[in-house]
Amino acid sequence: MQLKKLNDKSIDQLFEAVLTLKNVEECYVFFDDLCTVNEIQSLSQRLEVARMLGKGHTYNQIETETGASTATISRVKRCLNYGNDGYKLSLERLGRFGSEEKLESSN
Repeated sequence: MQLKKLNDKSIDQLFEAVLTLKNVEECYVFFDDLCTVNEIQSLSQRLEVARMLGKGHTYNQIETETGASTATISRVKRCLNYGNDGYKLSLERLGRFGSEEKLESSN
C-alpha cells in the first residue's frame, strides 16, 4: 500500500534504507546519523502513546508516564481511529498492542 501524499522517490529510498537494517544496533547507527536526538525521542514517544492507548490507558496516565502533551496524544489517537493502521500493524507484530501484549520479562 502506498499513500499518494507520501508517493515520492526520495521517500521510497528512505523507507527502503530502513528495510535494509538488520538489528537494533544498526537502527541506532542509522537514525543517529539521520535524525536529531529530539526527533528520535518524539517518534518513540508517539509509538509508546499508541501502545498505551491500545492498552486502554487514560490521557492522564499517558501524559504522566510519557510526558506527551494532550495534543500529541490526541493526534496519535486520531491516527489509531482514522489512520492507516500503521501503529497497530507494527505494535501487533511486536506483540505490544491490545490485550495480547507480551510481558517484557517473558522475552
